[in-house]
Amino acid sequence: MQAHILPLMPSQSPNIDEYLARVSEPQRTALEKLRRDIRAAAPAAEECISYDIPSYRVGSKLLVSFGAAKKHCAFYPGAHPIRAHADELKGYDLAMGTIRFSADKPLPSALVKKLVKTRLAERSA
Repeated sequence: MQAHILPLMPSQSPNIDEYLARVSEPQRTALEKLRRDIRAAAPAAEECISYDIPSYRVGSKLLVSFGAAKKHCAFYPGAHPIRAHADELKGYDLAMGTIRFSADKPLPSALVKKLVKTRLAERSA
C-alpha cells in the first residue's frame, strides 16, 4: 500500500483488533466505525491483514482495506467504486483507489455501504 500509512509489522498486528489497539484516538473511533460499516455491507467477507493494514477479502480476492496515517485515515475501496460514487465523495482527498478523511469527519455509513457493495458487484462480475 502507500507509504503514508502507519507501518505495523504483520507480526505486530496479526488481526484487525490488534491493529486498532495501536491506533490513537480519535482515529481509532473513526476506523472502528468504518469497520462496522464494512462488515454490515459485506457480512460474508473475511477480515485479514494485507499489506500490513486491515483488509477484507471474499475468497482469495481482496475486497477493501483501511488504515491510519499520522494526520488522516484512509479507506481503500478500489478505483471503480470511487469513480461510481464520485459525486458523493466531493470534499474528500481522493487518489487512485483511495479515500483519505480526517477522524473528525468520518465517511458516512450509507456511503461506505454503497462503496463496499459496488466493490462486491465488481468482484463478482
